[in-house]
Amino acid sequence: MFAAVDLGSNSFRLHVGEPVDGDIRIVRTARDPVRLAAGLGPDGNLTADAIATALASLSGFAQILQEFRLDGVRVVGTNTLRVARNAPEFLPLAEKAIGYPIEVISGEEEGRLVYMGVARALADPGQQRLVIDIGGGSTEVVAGTGDSIALVESFSIGTQPQASGFFADGRIGHARFEAATTMARATFEDAAAAYRARGWSAVYGSSGTMRAMAEAIARGGLGDGTLSLAGLGALRDALVACGHVDQVDLPGLKRERVVAVLGGVSILMGVLQEFGIERVLAINAGLRLGALSDLELRSRQHDRRELAIVACMERFGVDPARAGRTATIAMRLYGQLGAADESCRHYLGWACMLHEIGLAVSHTGAHKHGAYLVEHVDLPGFTTREQRLMATLVLGHKGNLRKIREALGEPALARMVLALRLAVACMHARVDEDLDGFRVRMKSRIEVELAPGWLKTHPTMRFWLERECTAWEDAGHNFQFREA
Repeated sequence: MFAAVDLGSNSFRLHVGEPVDGDIRIVRTARDPVRLAAGLGPDGNLTADAIATALASLSGFAQILQEFRLDGVRVVGTNTLRVARNAPEFLPLAEKAIGYPIEVISGEEEGRLVYMGVARALADPGQQRLVIDIGGGSTEVVAGTGDSIALVESFSIGTQPQASGFFADGRIGHARFEAATTMARATFEDAAAAYRARGWSAVYGSSGTMRAMAEAIARGGLGDGTLSLAGLGALRDALVACGHVDQVDLPGLKRERVVAVLGGVSILMGVLQEFGIERVLAINAGLRLGALSDLELRSRQHDRRELAIVACMERFGVDPARAGRTATIAMRLYGQLGAADESCRHYLGWACMLHEIGLAVSHTGAHKHGAYLVEHVDLPGFTTREQRLMATLVLGHKGNLRKIREALGEPALARMVLALRLAVACMHARVDEDLDGFRVRMKSRIEVELAPGWLKTHPTMRFWLERECTAWEDAGHNFQFREA
């Protein structure tokens, strides 16, 4: 049984699901209309009230999660946590409240998870489709066929900034809607051609805002009754007729949804006009179901992140043989250090495979170029925090350690850096097959013990080990090596 928690810009949502006969049966859901994006102050920080509301919601979710025996939990933060300036201060409090790590995912990863959820719900392997997710802070548009994603892009336009930017005083008018829709069209116009070139047989809307608009149109008998330009235009006219946010009283539209729908109507009209979409079908599937599916895949050893690493290596011309040799050596040395954390082994292995990625930019400072690429390149399945961790390992795999000295205060990361640096040295010195005579320990100091005559057999390793002595001692760690 798995759980997924979506810390969205409009609402916090929770799903607990159980895989049954190829499907995921949802056994518990919860939703809190936290409106986190509305809690961003003019300085870009979450306000104290917004933080308090969010923490109260997460504490409630924690109690729900404790009711189940869970094999995996994924808590993901989206646009507001990507942009909030004080997110680094908020996240530790939030993790303590819910009891699990929080992953702030990229917009592209958000789009991929949304698509995975929709694809899982539809179970139509041949359908060529477009999936649109309009959130509080961003909008994701994903094109694919069946389970396969072809295009994914996250646009910095969401219901909260649209509503606050064009309807800040609560008044609703045609001119304001026209301006909001024009801005939306401008946001999507550059990307639309690539999506139109692929084509689609169906278009799905996965967000709560999308379902709220669809219900208001259907229940109110507006336009043609669907999420089309006619239906959205009729919904817009009905909202304008109300005159003010506080006066909106439409069939099927909950009061708490009014602000999100104001922003959502203009965004979706812009998408339909720029992409040439006739209508959108709202579907009750998306990010949370995608996160549950991803957890299930990982439990069956089908980790999307492995494919992302391979694709990245191919994109930047990484030599797989050299990278693989480095990873093999690093895993052996990491085991000698008594490190048992399986997740750390994964990150170390992935960092090994990407440690020479910076060579695609320049041989000079390749580790610095590589660290930048690993942190910022699009790696499906990875969170910002995971990419930052791997980037730190890549940055520290050669040269001085002063640049990551603060990070080395974390023992698990220090062991990974040590294993990677020594593995790179051994790979360069071509001692892959002679590691039985090489032992490393890391306690109060770093000790490398070599079999008698080992350095005579591998003379260049003395040069590498002497460099390691200097690097680690400059960073405040005692490093010694000797032959037994």
